[in-house]
Amino acid sequence: MLQYHKLTEQEERIGKAVVEAAYLVHKELGPGLLERVYEVCFCHVLTKAGFETKRQLDIPIVFDGLIFEEGLRLD
Repeated sequence: MLQYHKLTEQEERIGKAVVEAAYLVHKELGPGLLERVYEVCFCHVLTKAGFETKRQLDIPIVFDGLIFEEGLRLD
């Protein structure tokens, strides 16, 4: 059976801020817009709350001992 560790206060604070930001953005903008619109507003709300945000990070792929920079782009 899996056992989960208790979240730290910092993890709880971050999780709560993420959920609140997502709810606020969805409440204000509603459905149907491009992902980019939600992303920029979501990051703005988190930045106002004192968090550092980074958008559209490129994550390289490591394959066969090589690093390919054309990897994943994380939202």
